Amino acid sequence: MKVHSLLSPWGRFGLHTYFLDTPEPAIVDTGIATSPAEGMAPTLEKLGRRIEDVRWILLTHGHIDHIGGAHALWELTGRRAQVVIHEADAPMLRSRRAHVDEYLNGRGRYLRDPDGEAKQVATAAKVISGEMEPTLLVRGGETLDLGGGTKLQVHAIPGHTKGSVAYALDGHVFVGDAVQIHGAANGFPGYEEPAAYRASLQRLRDEIRPNRLYLGHPYRRTDGTPYGVELDAGQARAALQESLDIEARVAAAAERAAGDESAFAGQLGYRGDPTLEPSPFFTTLHGYHHEERP
Repeated sequence: MKVHSLLSPWGRFGLHTYFLDTPEPAIVDTGIATSPAEGMAPTLEKLGRRIEDVRWILLTHGHIDHIGGAHALWELTGRRAQVVIHEADAPMLRSRRAHVDEYLNGRGRYLRDPDGEAKQVATAAKVISGEMEPTLLVRGGETLDLGGGTKLQVHAIPGHTKGSVAYALDGHVFVGDAVQIHGAANGFPGYEEPAAYRASLQRLRDEIRPNRLYLGHPYRRTDGTPYGVELDAGQARAALQESLDIEARVAAAAERAAGDESAFAGQLGYRGDPTLEPSPFFTTLHGYHHEERP
């Protein structure tokens, strides 16, 4: 099997999707509405492949830059591709409004932007190519047959979102945004459910143990240097351990700050702009602030 990275530009957050050159070709994540026609199709043509032949659209989670192009890509395959997503994130594929509600119920409480809802509505309308029903819902534990005896394993790795999954094939593990390290362009790791995020990182490190780890964005080390998006086994172990170390520091700061955003930032020495969307700073703070304690 060969893996080809397909870059889908979007503002500061260019997304890396992946083409799996298997008997039944697959694409992991889809970028935004324009990505399939303007980015994926020409790149695949250069590789001697056709986007019409894609038979699997594998979504790692429901965020807008990962599912925005799903409907458009599905249309380009003649609606023949299987569209796969975890059941917990499926509402994000079915409804643009789900993205607006996610904002209002989470980071929107902290951003206090009077035009926030309208901005989210406009972004969802522009960036999501269409609302659709997935053709296959997963929960983790499934095996998908990509043809010719090529078996792909689905692992539930919640935390970044409730429905984040990893797709594993012959040691190649595709995780989308589930391994945050120190975050991407915003310089802060973003996850909705801290305890689940921690457990998923541990499972990736100790049980799944990737030989090759594929990320959605070039997430950064604590010193700000990027890891890149395709990590070998040693780099994967380092990224997973650093993600765990960073989460431990963030958790300790969140406990001391008790929901105070200024105290939270100060204890971590965070000097970035927490209002820049998608604002992982406030997503993560909200996660700790509303986390159920044993």
